Amino acid sequence: MREQPSWLDAQSGEIFQAFSLPHLVWIGIIAAVVWLLFIKRRSIRSRTGLRMLLRWVLAAVLLLSEVCLHLWYIDQQVWDASRTLPLELCSITLLLSILMLATRSRLLYQFLFFAGIAGALQAVITPNLAYEFPHFRFIQFFVAHGAIILASLYMTWVEGYRPTWKSVGLAMLFLNVCALIVWIADVLLDANYMFLRGKPDTPSLLDALGPYPYYIIVEEAVAFAFFSCMLLLFRLLSGKRESVSQDVTS
Repeated sequence: MREQPSWLDAQSGEIFQAFSLPHLVWIGIIAAVVWLLFIKRRSIRSRTGLRMLLRWVLAAVLLLSEVCLHLWYIDQQVWDASRTLPLELCSITLLLSILMLATRSRLLYQFLFFAGIAGALQAVITPNLAYEFPHFRFIQFFVAHGAIILASLYMTWVEGYRPTWKSVGLAMLFLNVCALIVWIADVLLDANYMFLRGKPDTPSLLDALGPYPYYIIVEEAVAFAFFSCMLLLFRLLSGKRESVSQDVTS
């Protein structure tokens, strides 16, 4: 049996520590890239070639991260239908983000602006992760979730898409449809995708939402409140930017 590099070996590597230095550094990297996209949005928007290149680079990063993850599962002989299918919320939003970027779908944007950003942000802050940096799985995790966030922000800041209250309703509907389909898969596979049959082993927001199954109901209210706050914050910031623009031009 060949010797595995420690950064690839599924059976070795340091255990992930929440808010360790590597964790905080990667949160900072994602925040810095988001800020860079924001401050360069007008420059990117005005250059058709650059706009298209960035859109396809984001799609490629998302696709490559998912393909590499499954190749790693297979290589490490840990692929398991009950644990490694792309049925977690972030896996679903990752795949849909690729489709959104490829087709510039406004319908998918309505869902992904809320579920994609909120789900990936929660995962970045409280990761359900077993490996510490510089393990492959650590790097893949943060690259993938950062790209999910960037995909919807790109469509907002560069392509000019805008969320609405209708988007909040569509996101909640889509989220519940996904949950129903995943719950059926959980029952058939004796799995726990989307944590619909129990909480994760690692600390997460779910710990504050009560015992199973009541936390699932509370999640609905939290999701709606969070999506609503996201929309209100977006409108507040958009209003301030428009006000500043009018003051400058007057």
